[in-house]
Amino acid sequence: MKTILFSLPGNEKLTELLAKKMDAEIGKANVRKFPDGESYTRILSDVKDKCVVLVCTLHEPDEKLLPLYFLSHTAKSLGAMCTCLVAPYLAYMRQDKVFNEGEGVNSGFFGKLISGFADSIITVDPHLHRISSLGEVYQIPNKVIHAADAISEWIKKYIKNPVLIGPDLESEQWVSEVAKNAGAPFTVLQKVRHGDRDVEVSVPDMDKYKNATPILVDDIISTARTMIETVQHLKKAGMKPPICVGIHAVFSGNAYQDLLDSGVEKIVTCNTIPHPSNGIDLSNIIAKEVKKLMHHI
Repeated sequence: MKTILFSLPGNEKLTELLAKKMDAEIGKANVRKFPDGESYTRILSDVKDKCVVLVCTLHEPDEKLLPLYFLSHTAKSLGAMCTCLVAPYLAYMRQDKVFNEGEGVNSGFFGKLISGFADSIITVDPHLHRISSLGEVYQIPNKVIHAADAISEWIKKYIKNPVLIGPDLESEQWVSEVAKNAGAPFTVLQKVRHGDRDVEVSVPDMDKYKNATPILVDDIISTARTMIETVQHLKKAGMKPPICVGIHAVFSGNAYQDLLDSGVEKIVTCNTIPHPSNGIDLSNIIAKEVKKLMHHI
């Protein structure tokens, strides 16, 4: 089955990388808004009997959802065999339980919504906290890609004498995996969250790592408050300026500049969300997994 990739606005760079690695064509589509704010989508390429791959990372998802919905259904109406959503960052995964009376479990609602128009989905390290697998909220074939190996390789290639630092006990499992593959020691912080922007952090005894390069690792960098507070603790402990590594560069508000200004050596993220900090390319593994998933559909 032939595969054709469509990039939603803002996802052109990743789509080009995937197309090269998959030896697939990039389709042409017109995605814009009418003056009244309604979405307009038009597919200009031939999709008949092809598998359509829609590439759209889902940070700030509300604006992106309707164009995706329309493109998927339009492709099928034009004879596409199937549609696959490649969403390197998957939104609404944190709202996975009722925290306060009257709330809904939005991760499940969002999963039903996407499962209603896409035939399969591929994403990178979604926030599976109280959910054991993506299949619990997505009723379509799905694949979760892990960035740990790519991060380990980057650390091995560019950092001498690293020590990895995870943001909290929840992160220990995957931070330990990154550290093991990078051949580096690791520790995790003790974290108490008092509110969205109020986080108290304690750093375990760092004396034995005084000469190491600290690498703060987290899956999602959103407000960056945890990292900023940790940087201050590391300064007090007399450690070198740390390198911050994240999978998903959400960076809400001024978080990116605030983190830069806190005294870090460097900020590096994976290319799941387009951002100036992108330095770890996941297109190889994403392309491989898309091919595999297409083979099974």
